[in-house]
Amino acid sequence: MILLQISAAQGPDECCLAVSLALRQLHKEAQAMQVELCEVEREEGRLPGTLRSVLLTLNGEAAEPLATKWCGTLQWICESPWRTGRSRKNWFIGAARFSPAAVPKESEIRFETLKSSGPGGQHVNKTESAIRATHIASGISVKVQTERSQHANKRLAYLLIAHRLEQLEQQQLDEQRAERRMFHHQIVRGSPVRVFKGESFTPLA
Repeated sequence: MILLQISAAQGPDECCLAVSLALRQLHKEAQAMQVELCEVEREEGRLPGTLRSVLLTLNGEAAEPLATKWCGTLQWICESPWRTGRSRKNWFIGAARFSPAAVPKESEIRFETLKSSGPGGQHVNKTESAIRATHIASGISVKVQTERSQHANKRLAYLLIAHRLEQLEQQQLDEQRAERRMFHHQIVRGSPVRVFKGESFTPLA
């Protein structure tokens, strides 16, 4: 199983439209290559028919080459459907294969079985195949019911928790970098507590 995310990042509405179009194209290619595509999570864009990001699983013998084909920066060349007459025609989105830096242990996650909800009628509501997973230390919680079997949903929930943890770690790193930039702007010129000189960084008394 491969986890793949397509994202418009902070791009404008046109990039969100590109994500939606990319998802449609990926479905076509996956079907042609007999790769099973499953949508785990999506973030809707501001305008109808657009997506800020989508998280997918890829299964099948050709999942690896398909994911490799899509990973990286994706360029969409098209006039904006909303801003006619503008010269800009290039829109960029990104696709990345998820590989967490630190995968949590199953003992660090609490799993609960739930009744599935949504389309499917009485059969869905009576089947306890949905899984809620909670990372105990951080409190991050996800619910997965996209697959029919409890085992498959548990595996997806585990991957999604790992993905959320990686996003949290990246957010913390970004905040630290922002703090360092802010500190740089707050440095007072003059009255140094120490002075160094030359390429050898020699301290002056």
